[in-house]
Amino acid sequence: MPEETTFDSTKQSLQSILTDIKSGRTQLPDFQRSWVWDDNHVKSLLASVSVSYPIGAVMLLETGNPDVRFRPRLVEGVALEPAPNPEWLILDGQQRLTSLFQALFYGRPVRTKDARGKTIERWYYLHIPTALDPNADQEDAILSIPADRKIRNFRGEVIRDYSSTQLECEGDLFPLPLVFNFPALTAWSAEYTKNGAENFQNWLKLGQTIIPRFQGYQVPLIKLFKATPKEAVCQVFEKVNTGGVSLTVFELLTATYAADEFNLRDDWERRDKELRSEKVLRSVKSDDFLQAISLLASRKRRIQALDTGVEPKRAPAITCKRKDLLRLTLQDYKDWADDVIKGFKKAARFMHMQRIFDARDLPYRTQLVPLSAILALLGDDGDRDSVRSKIARWFWCGVFGELYGGAIETRFAKDLPELYAWIHDGAEPATISDANFVPNRLYGLRTRNSAAYKGICALLIKDGALDFRTGEEITLQMYFDDHIDIHHIFPQAYCRKEGIDPSKCDCVINKTGLSAKTNRIIGGNAPSDYLSKLKKGAEIDDERMNQILRSHVIDPESLRNDDFTEFFNKREAALLDRIERAMGKPIAREAVEDGVDPEVTDFQENEGTDE
Repeated sequence: MPEETTFDSTKQSLQSILTDIKSGRTQLPDFQRSWVWDDNHVKSLLASVSVSYPIGAVMLLETGNPDVRFRPRLVEGVALEPAPNPEWLILDGQQRLTSLFQALFYGRPVRTKDARGKTIERWYYLHIPTALDPNADQEDAILSIPADRKIRNFRGEVIRDYSSTQLECEGDLFPLPLVFNFPALTAWSAEYTKNGAENFQNWLKLGQTIIPRFQGYQVPLIKLFKATPKEAVCQVFEKVNTGGVSLTVFELLTATYAADEFNLRDDWERRDKELRSEKVLRSVKSDDFLQAISLLASRKRRIQALDTGVEPKRAPAITCKRKDLLRLTLQDYKDWADDVIKGFKKAARFMHMQRIFDARDLPYRTQLVPLSAILALLGDDGDRDSVRSKIARWFWCGVFGELYGGAIETRFAKDLPELYAWIHDGAEPATISDANFVPNRLYGLRTRNSAAYKGICALLIKDGALDFRTGEEITLQMYFDDHIDIHHIFPQAYCRKEGIDPSKCDCVINKTGLSAKTNRIIGGNAPSDYLSKLKKGAEIDDERMNQILRSHVIDPESLRNDDFTEFFNKREAALLDRIERAMGKPIAREAVEDGVDPEVTDFQENEGTDE
């Protein structure tokens, strides 16, 4: 016996669809995204219907599936109190159907926007002579008129008035809201045809061509029946666009939780404000937060299954992929949201210990997801020095192995149990064993687009880099007060003048963290010149300056001698030493990365970084 079909592809008249919207039989899932089409979009859509051009398929979901519950809301312009329970929800086609409903069924001026984004109210008309002209562009036949039906010049003077049926008829403007209002349509035609034989002939042509196109217009429909499993609905959601913007997991869960009278958006806004109090967390997104919850909730389910004797292969997996986020229950969210907030705040503290203070300096925003989950799981145990040391090694291996820039949900799912087990004397996590840093990668690190670039600069600050001018260690307060940023050691202007290879001048080997004031003193000068200025202005003796330069793994003599080659070679080796120490594993110094040209720019971008 064949399985029951879960969807149907059919057609339905535009009039029937709009009637169902007006009655509340068809509504929207409450994704809290408003109708956004502007005046030009609406006119173009009406023009397409007027010539029977396709406007795309509409997708509807039948209500009644207990596993797929969304709080409904009426389409903008529908006023029903109380609102009935809908039979269908619009998954795809909100903008088109709302535009058509308001322009043709609403009976009031349509509230839309002009080309500059200013809110306006408009009635939509058909200019009859243009509409009947076979050589005219039908979009020119659709006119939008202000709410009072009067057109004014720039001085506010009325230059055209269509505020009565008689004036509409004299201007050959047919009001489109009448196409489905048959008594009003008949009355308007009687008034229009009184004005001579030409009008009578025009009305006959209009009644034979354009008006029937509206009245008989068929819209392609894809109907998902209530038997459609939740997984399939979620997959459909991943493909659906509303107004050209993909629906996010957060919006879909907002609608799902709203069915249980829980306002996810308000709850997240409160939590987001708390996270944003930490500057290093200001790039965290709602989906990052949900991923951390999913890791912890799915881990709990897996452990519960294993405790009941379920074989490991059959137990639920630890996961945080998009489809799994859509399955998060409201109880999952309530159980773990507070803990995950604590985890993210602990992650911010951990980042401060690594001397990463700002979201723009995070090597990977995405790495905060497993980090916050593990810190939430560990609780106070995460504050122990031995635990922090292991987490730090995992973190730096992820950064210098550049392991969090692609499809990373699978790695997240491995990180949580493996890191937890390692902290409790298990085997090293795959992130550590997988990590590898190829030495000549240094040549390709030139901008904050690279996680390893930001990682090296943060590592130098963490290991005690001192400001060239003040000799102060870079702390959280100094970072922001003195505007610490990444700057050239041999200035670009100097390198250009001396003919130094730009690929070497601009790579991370020739960069370090400096205050804005120190960098202004450096300017485009030769190192020997700016060192003399710094020494004199800040009263720093040679021994102290040597100490400051070595804190940035800079060889003092080569810098004083303006010897770029010696400086570059020694600093390259020293940076590799620091990277090895952070990763806790040796780098194959003799390794050559196939296909990497030192002349190219960064080839692995840091996903999700705010620049």
